[in-house]
Amino acid sequence: MGMAETRLSPTGLRPEPAAHRNSAVTASGGVPGESGLPRRGFTLGWGFDYQELLHNSSFCLVPRGRRLGSFRFLEALQAACIPVLLSNGWELPFSEIIDWSKAAVVGDERLLLQVPSITRSVDRDKILALRQQTQFLWDAYFSSVAKIVLTTFEIIQDRINAHVSRNKLMWNSLPGGLYVLPQFSSDAAAFPFYYSSLGKSPPQEFTAVIQAVTPLQSPLQPLVKLIIAVAKSKFCAQVIVLWNCDKPLPPKNKWPPTAVPIVVIEGRRKTMSSRFFPHDVILTDAVLSLDEDSVLSTNEVDFAFFVWHSFPDRIVGYPARSHYWDSSKSRWGYTSKWTNEYSMVLTGAAFYHRYYHYLYTHYLPSSLLIMVDQMSNCEDILMNFLVSAVTKLPPIKVTQKKQYKETMMQQGSKTSRWADPDHFAQRQTCMNSFSGWFGFMPLLHSQMRLDPVLFKDQVSILRKKYRDIERL
Repeated sequence: MGMAETRLSPTGLRPEPAAHRNSAVTASGGVPGESGLPRRGFTLGWGFDYQELLHNSSFCLVPRGRRLGSFRFLEALQAACIPVLLSNGWELPFSEIIDWSKAAVVGDERLLLQVPSITRSVDRDKILALRQQTQFLWDAYFSSVAKIVLTTFEIIQDRINAHVSRNKLMWNSLPGGLYVLPQFSSDAAAFPFYYSSLGKSPPQEFTAVIQAVTPLQSPLQPLVKLIIAVAKSKFCAQVIVLWNCDKPLPPKNKWPPTAVPIVVIEGRRKTMSSRFFPHDVILTDAVLSLDEDSVLSTNEVDFAFFVWHSFPDRIVGYPARSHYWDSSKSRWGYTSKWTNEYSMVLTGAAFYHRYYHYLYTHYLPSSLLIMVDQMSNCEDILMNFLVSAVTKLPPIKVTQKKQYKETMMQQGSKTSRWADPDHFAQRQTCMNSFSGWFGFMPLLHSQMRLDPVLFKDQVSILRKKYRDIERL
């Protein structure tokens, strides 16, 4: 760490050599320009770059400014530098909902000589936690004017509707209060982000939601086989069929007999976004989203649910896709090539928490939903954008049976929408429209795939818990 300007340092601290920067304190004052804000990228008289020092510092002095607040405070947050506040009586921004003791050190401007000893008394683990919290608070509430305004409105809403307001845990931990809609629930235990901090885990059951777009004519067609395989899972509580087919609902005797109830919901608006509507009939935390032509065994369903149970805030599933930056066209691209990397798990066969249905329907702008419905495409991409934007994490792919790739190749027939070049072009367009609305690319690449422990091991098949996965 170093100093930005010696005139702001009443203790006479000087910039330390590079080897000792992590134990110094930056006086976050800067050389003011005409606007009163520091000039960016300037070099200090000692040969140090101000921005480099700021980002390499653990602590930044934030002395009293000429106004009620100080730009230096937000500057320190942005740089992941722990603000050391030297302004007695200053009301910190959004202190009604933000616990600043987790991100800042409050000093006494009358006892400046104690500042070095105060900062040295903070251990390494605490420094890491404080710096991480500064980044979370900056990104969640202060990184744009829009977020500052929206946070203000949400605080006012919580004041008015105190009976369904967000608590301090929701405001002060990932993903932040703006992604936690109290209309869904005011109980933190109802959200997938807080299971760990509350010492809880999701219930051991799921609801399968299958989108049906073709008429039910034969007991051998993929939809019937899928219902039978999913319903055999010991974790399955119910199967919901979203009837988005133009043909009338089939009679009850056409549906296969199962040990769990089958609920058929006829969509009033047969749109792609309707598959993510938060239907009241979905009572379990876990949702297994399925296309009617998905080919899954009961073992595959059970294993994917077992994995999701450990990662309840993420999308966990089978078909994976990826994004990339096309420098020749200066736009984002979408690829379905089978590689070691992926950034999306499609919702044609994936688990996620039911809260994402609510967030998809009530958080995303109607313009994106209308776009998806008009194209009858990209709803799965949009859900991946949403979940990655909330969690700042990639989805999780689980092991896939060998036949699945062959099935996808068969879908390349003339009757499949996957063979339609317009379908693929639309998905390229969606990538850029979605990233434009979010203001950044939320998707993250991953190379992790989770398999059963004895998957591919040369041991007796009887020792394997998910025996059918390897055989298929």
